Amino acid sequence: MIEARHLRVLRAVATTGSFSAAGRELGCTQPAVSQQMKALESAVGTPLLVRSGREMRLTQAGEALVRHAGGILAGLTAAEEEVAAIAGLRAGRVRLVSFPSGSSTLVPTALAALRAAHPGTRVSLEEAEPPRSVELLREGDCDVALAFRYEGAAGAGEWDDLVVRPLLADRLVALVPERHRLARAGTVALGELAGEPWIAGCPRCRGQLVEACAGAGFTPRIDFATDDYPAVVGLVGAGLGVAVLPQLAIESVRPRGARIVALEPEVRREIVALTLPDLAQVPAVAATLDELTRAAARGTADPGLRPA
Repeated sequence: MIEARHLRVLRAVATTGSFSAAGRELGCTQPAVSQQMKALESAVGTPLLVRSGREMRLTQAGEALVRHAGGILAGLTAAEEEVAAIAGLRAGRVRLVSFPSGSSTLVPTALAALRAAHPGTRVSLEEAEPPRSVELLREGDCDVALAFRYEGAAGAGEWDDLVVRPLLADRLVALVPERHRLARAGTVALGELAGEPWIAGCPRCRGQLVEACAGAGFTPRIDFATDDYPAVVGLVGAGLGVAVLPQLAIESVRPRGARIVALEPEVRREIVALTLPDLAQVPAVAATLDELTRAAARGTADPGLRPA
């Protein structure tokens, strides 16, 4: 195997014409240069120098190796500088996947802070709901996935192979039209909404809704289903039904024509940032996780959002 230090010695010998002059240029002894050259010739399996008196002459193989050495050493230097920049957060890239309500609340604050602290780090954002976002992480198509799971839901070990950074405990709330009979209630039990038409959210939220309603003794009549939270709020505001939404989903939406009512007993979902164990050691990924954690802590003034 050819080592970079051997190539540097070969270039110095070729430039200066002798071991002793090469040693002076490199800051080492003549015997050290001789030893390095023997190691290089052993590695390539052919002589590289012809010794003629006090001077050295390159063989054809030596000339070929010197010709390539410049590009190899320049490439190594460039690689070392790029790696040092990434390690020092002067450069780097993070591919982030987030569910929509995380994209509109936690992500902007976190990425603004990351850019201010490390302007050389680039972050791309794609939206996907879990479990698809977690699949993208495992498939190598992203570096950090913002995800959630509901308290008490099956599959508690689904993230055991990942690094899990807890961010928030997000309370579910009921959303009813402002003229609804329960619009002024302080709290509402899910069973009190049994006979209402329902607007359901994303597939995972929809599954949680059906499961929670079954626990309350009824099956919801879902008239509308949409992954778009503003659409859910708009449909409720128009008096077309009721919904149960995470508090985080309402943070960036003005619920016109609708009222938020606390659910009893409380139902929460855990908001987390996920990455792979090896990626967690990458400085830009670690910095992104830290900024998401800080963004979650700053956004916990609302009683429906608690720091993890």
